[in-house]
Amino acid sequence: MNKRKIREGIYWLGAVDWNRRLFDSLIPLPDGTTYNAYLIEGREKTALLDSVDPPMADVLMAQLDEVPKIDFIISHHAEQDHSGSIPLVLKKFPDAKVVVTQKAKGMLMDLLGVPEGDFVTVVDGETLSLGNKTLKFIYTPWVHWPETMVTYLEEQRILFSCDFFGSHIASTDLFVTDAGRVHEAAKRYFAEIMMPFRSVIEKDLEKIKDLDIQMIAPSHGQIYDRPSWILDAYRRWVGAEPKNMVVIPYVSMHGSTGMMVDHLTSALVEKGVRVELFNLAVTDIGKLAMALVDAATIVVGTPTVLAGPHPLAAYAAFLANALRPKARFLSIIGSYGWGGKTVETLASMIPNLKVDLLEPILCKGLPSKSEFEALDRLAGNIEQKHKESGFTKP
Repeated sequence: MNKRKIREGIYWLGAVDWNRRLFDSLIPLPDGTTYNAYLIEGREKTALLDSVDPPMADVLMAQLDEVPKIDFIISHHAEQDHSGSIPLVLKKFPDAKVVVTQKAKGMLMDLLGVPEGDFVTVVDGETLSLGNKTLKFIYTPWVHWPETMVTYLEEQRILFSCDFFGSHIASTDLFVTDAGRVHEAAKRYFAEIMMPFRSVIEKDLEKIKDLDIQMIAPSHGQIYDRPSWILDAYRRWVGAEPKNMVVIPYVSMHGSTGMMVDHLTSALVEKGVRVELFNLAVTDIGKLAMALVDAATIVVGTPTVLAGPHPLAAYAAFLANALRPKARFLSIIGSYGWGGKTVETLASMIPNLKVDLLEPILCKGLPSKSEFEALDRLAGNIEQKHKESGFTKP
């Protein structure tokens, strides 16, 4: 795809990756993704903002064929899907300087072997004039690495946000045309890589709140030409209280745990509590991560395997611990054949979660009347905890 004009002297460059279905060998990409770079031509200087993932570098380099010069390469984030093609750009434009934060300089030297003399470091709030266009650099650490920054183009009031506000969607649309679809993809994106750092991201949102932002151009997904709604969504995802919602990631080998999950779900729904179920044998972990953004309670359902939790349940606990959602309560339900340490093992895997552990319920073999009654009590306890905490919205 050729470069595309956004505003006078401002262009989208990059690649649409229709076929990629896994990111970092971990994150599902059901809709593919884009790698967005941007070219800004000033009266005196020209800047390239970010690059593309190395497997698609030929697309970017073809787009740069007719560009006579690049004076600056702005690298917002050192991860290779944004920075990986910078060495090729430097080979084509050897006089260009790579503009980075101090932390990013060391990381790009380590990750890509960029020589130290090719860098210009900037401090938080520093500006760079291209003649008739002014770039302002704003540090945004932990969005989602410690070295990240964004660029605000002052005259055109465009925020080039790199991973901030990104979404994994392959599309020929340059701007957002389906806000509902992008909202879901952006929430998935936030949940998978931003949620663990939400307290810092809240501060980053505060740093940009007084900017007159008329457009947000992220490094993945479409450009927001009406950006207020994605800014509002981030504020909710970062700072809002959890909802009256229970997320139940579970796995069932011979049906016992599944019966318990079904009963608990029905009991919670009768009490007005929203439930999201995720069968870990088949689930998309991105969907699970999205649900964790809003959940007040997590209930892990697992059979016992070799005296401990099923490996998929252990993985779900590990994921939740890594993502650090806002959930306030957690419980464990499941079954066993002869014994084990399922509860102790899972509880030890979630030190990052600031949750109250509600009484676990395990049954030997099939659940009996007493276990179903215990599940009813657990549902009542969850309902009461949510009401006491003020979590009333579904």
